[in-house]
Amino acid sequence: MSRELVEYVAPWLLDHPDEVAIEEIEGERGATVLEVSVHPEDVGKIIGRRGRIVGSLRALARAASQREGTTVLLEIVD
Repeated sequence: MSRELVEYVAPWLLDHPDEVAIEEIEGERGATVLEVSVHPEDVGKIIGRRGRIVGSLRALARAASQREGTTVLLEIVD
């Protein structure tokens, strides 16, 4: 659910929505890491001022994953 949420929200924030790629990786202690890569011009937009946008995306992903009983971490990859 959290991956679908990020796939839905992230393109609305960017100038190049077709270049959003999300990769799921198994992290430590059974956590799932969502690595989000975007067009180089959109990195600043997905992070936001002082990291507010990426912080909000992380909070949404964490809340969606808690409903499923899992742990999800969101990382922005260059």
